[in-house]
Amino acid sequence: MKEAKIYNIQGFWDTEAEVWVATSEEVPGLATEADTLENLNDKLREMIPELLVLNGILEEDY
Repeated sequence: MKEAKIYNIQGFWDTEAEVWVATSEEVPGLATEADTLENLNDKLREMIPELLVLNGILEEDY
């Protein structure tokens, strides 16, 4: 079994757009937003593995 890797994700509240925003230099292509922190978390749980596979960082059968 492979050891789990921790990826740093930056999240912040954009007061002008009134949304939560998340980006990461460690997850290529990650840039998303949501109206609530809970919705942002849900999006990230789906997007991060997909982006890691698409960028060849993880195998599809991780």
